[in-house]
This record gives sequence, structure tokens and C-alpha cells, in this order.
Amino acid sequence: MAEQVPCGFLVLDKPAGLTSHACVGKVRRAYGLRRVGHGGTLDPAVTGVLPIAVGAATRLLPYLEGDKAYRGVVQLGLRTSTDDLEGEVLSRCPVPALDPAALELALAAFRGPIQQRPPQVSAVHVDGERAYARSRRGETVELAARSVTVYRLELLGWDQASSQLELEVHCSAGTYIRSLARDLGEALGCGGALARLRRTEALGFGLDQAVTLEALPQPLLDPLAALSHLPQQWLEPEQWNGWRCGRAFPATQALDADAPVAVLGPDGNLAGMARAVAGGLLQPKLVFDAAG
Repeated sequence: MAEQVPCGFLVLDKPAGLTSHACVGKVRRAYGLRRVGHGGTLDPAVTGVLPIAVGAATRLLPYLEGDKAYRGVVQLGLRTSTDDLEGEVLSRCPVPALDPAALELALAAFRGPIQQRPPQVSAVHVDGERAYARSRRGETVELAARSVTVYRLELLGWDQASSQLELEVHCSAGTYIRSLARDLGEALGCGGALARLRRTEALGFGLDQAVTLEALPQPLLDPLAALSHLPQQWLEPEQWNGWRCGRAFPATQALDADAPVAVLGPDGNLAGMARAVAGGLLQPKLVFDAAG
């Protein structure tokens, strides 16, 4: 087999003050590679898990798990233009006396499938332009609510004196914690904005795997570790040339139509990705060592 191009993942513990794009630039310089990408953009003020794909692993990003987890602090008693403390304060309201039971009652409405309106300052496209670009020009756009799922929402702490509460959130891709802070404040009748946020899980990676920018370069994580949620199939030696040429081959397990499958070469390394098709076959979709 031909020498494989670099293919692996790095989990950064992103510091506050840097964009995700800036972090990618630092990784490129640390490894001397151009082919680097990130999964799950973090706002500059947000810290925590930022998965980085290096080399051929950039093509695996669409196959990773989309769920994410966060720990954040919500400031009650104000509304801002960005739904966090970075924006302009639009109004201030007194915060009612609250106890954990009252907060738990309010939080219950935000668990499970919910409709959520993205923040004005977000990457959502509006008429072909990002919402944040319009917001910077002083425009207010109507952003449609969309379906997201909050799998877990737990109250970690409440301080009446500062009107701040700490939350733990496990949610689907596309969920905005800033919107959650805003909507929780509205439900409590006093407004709210996100004060601090740290991402603890993303795309199947956690803080326990994260390294700092100062510690780079580090050995890359095996891409198979990021695909453990998907079925796998080994190629037999006689199937290798057909795989490299993009030919379909029999699946060794029952699979739903169009299900993605991680394909391992005869040496046990990731050879690429396939999808289940009619007739009990797997059709190559991503071949790292393609012929020709």
C-alpha cells in the first residue's frame, strides 16, 4: 500500500480571546501542514473542546457525532444585543426571589425537543449573508426558530446575590447556549444573558483528551477513536484493489439503507468510509488510498 497521508485528530482546550480559525492557524504552524480544519465553531469568548482534524481526517468531519456538552453561567436581570455579556445592554430588570425549586420548574420547559431562535449575532445565513454581518451594520433580522434537542439540562448552582446560575447542558448540534440563556431569562420575567461558557464535549471528544496550544505539537488521535459510534468492516486482502478502485463489496452485517460504515484495511488501519446500498453491499464513499 502507498504511504498514508497524515490522518488524525487533535482536541484543543481553546482559550478565551481566540477565534476557532485562529486556532487552526496555530495548529498548521505547529505541525507544518496546510490541511487542517476544525469541527464545531466556538465563539472567541468561549473556552473548551475544539476538535481539530489534521490531514486526511478533515474529510471525516461530517461522519462524527454532532452532540455537544457545555458548562455555562447565566446572568439574570438584563437583556443584550448578542444574548451574552459581550453585547450592548438593551434593558435591565429586577430579578425575583428564586430558589432551586423555582429554577428547576423553569428549566423543565427547555428539556427535550424545543424550538429555538438563534441569536442576532450568529453564523446563520439570512438571504445569503451571515446574521452577524447584518448585525454589525446595525440591522435587526428576523431569525426563524428551529428544532433542537436538549438531552440534559441540570442546575449546578444558584447565587441570588449575583443573580447568576450555573448550568450543565448536553444538546444536539445547532443548539445555541446564548439563546438558552436569553429564553430562560424571558421565562423568569427578568431577562438573561450568557456570562461564561466552557464546552466539555464535542463530536465525540471530551476535555480529558484536550491539550493546550502551548503544548503543541502532540501525537494525533487515531481517527478510528472518533468513529467508534459507527459500524466497522474489515477488508479482506483480495478486496483491497477493488476498494481502491471504488467497487462495491458485500457487507458482513445487516445495515440500514445509506448507513455510514468505517472501512478498515487488511492492516487494521482506517481505509475510508462506505455507505450501505441495496443488495447487501457497501459502496465506497471516501477512499484514502484511491487508485489512479
